Amino acid sequence: MAVSTEAATLHHDASRSVRIREHRIPSANSAPYICVEGPDGNLWFCESGVAKVGCFDPRHATFTEFALPTPNATPIGITLGGDGNLWFCQKKANKIGRLTPQGALTEFEVPTANAGPDGITLGPDGNVWFSETEVSQIGRITPDGAVTEFKAGISPGSKPLSIVVRDGALWFSEAAGNRVGRITVDGVVTEYDLPGSDPQPRAMVTHPDGSIWFVETGANALGRFDRNARVQEFVFPIPNASLRGVTVGPDGNLWCTENFANKIGHMAPDGTLLGEYDLPTPASGARCIAAMSNGRLYVTQYDAGLIGEIILD
Repeated sequence: MAVSTEAATLHHDASRSVRIREHRIPSANSAPYICVEGPDGNLWFCESGVAKVGCFDPRHATFTEFALPTPNATPIGITLGGDGNLWFCQKKANKIGRLTPQGALTEFEVPTANAGPDGITLGPDGNVWFSETEVSQIGRITPDGAVTEFKAGISPGSKPLSIVVRDGALWFSEAAGNRVGRITVDGVVTEYDLPGSDPQPRAMVTHPDGSIWFVETGANALGRFDRNARVQEFVFPIPNASLRGVTVGPDGNLWCTENFANKIGHMAPDGTLLGEYDLPTPASGARCIAAMSNGRLYVTQYDAGLIGEIILD
């Protein structure tokens, strides 16, 4: 366990001030990726560069890290399961991991070789669902580790990534297929085309109004998919900002990461851009952003090995 170091900057938009602190992860070359709040109120995140799962305690600004047994396992996505444990994808190890908040690890093999498990979420059926990016499949794992894979109806080579829940079904982005997919808990798939030639949808989040928001890295935009399957796109002003992560903040607005621009974006549900905020460390590689129950937002800074803390005043 190590105490973080911090840096702070102050930004302003028309309605509020935003402070950003940075906390250094103990392991060098950590390459933090997806993060999620755990049952303990801590931030849990995958350290894709060092085959670890990290835990940041926001109350004491301290880190704990849990090493995985497979070198170069490349953990990517992580979610809180219905059993109160953390479930995560090991992309190169081709495994799903289950980690208790105390650090007890169990691993489950994905049946299809080199499937590349990536995005993961708790499904409406109490099981955990995940994307198999390299083989264009969706997987389901029960709390005791039984895996079922679904392929029918998913376009070959579509590279499903992020996965979220809406209306009793799972919805997923197809980064290479330029679509949004829907899969029922029984495995029935529907795909919806997105406008443009190469939007590259990635991270997704479900808004309380029932819309699904997602980053379009290729289109430099946030996309909104409403209940009527209508898509709206909201382009960001900085060219090639490389949007990567998105979440709904405690204010009900959308917050996203702009990887190449090294900023955090803030957008209203009607598409109005409310602000963009510089991260203190240059070229930090902002990836995932997550809202926490303490009212703050946290961002993984992949290239700099940092956890950013966004404080809304």
